[in-house]
Amino acid sequence: MLEFPLQLIDGILRQYSVAHAILLLFVFALLAGVVKKSMRLTGLQFVVFGLIFFLTPISQHPMYFQYLGLGLMVVGPVIFIAAED
Repeated sequence: MLEFPLQLIDGILRQYSVAHAILLLFVFALLAGVVKKSMRLTGLQFVVFGLIFFLTPISQHPMYFQYLGLGLMVVGPVIFIAAED
């Protein structure tokens, strides 16, 4: 009875890597920071997710996600310092 939905979900999820799931989490976390109207929180989120992207093993995702992580780690402190909260 539950086999069909699980096979359907498994078929969809096989197309994505770990980094895609982390990216989706980052987007949801970024939306939460925007709702709170806190630039410091947004800067911290950039740094944390940048570290997660950068430290995730390269075998788990394509190389450009590590470059994204490096960019987020550079931009995050700038946003945090520039915040006037």
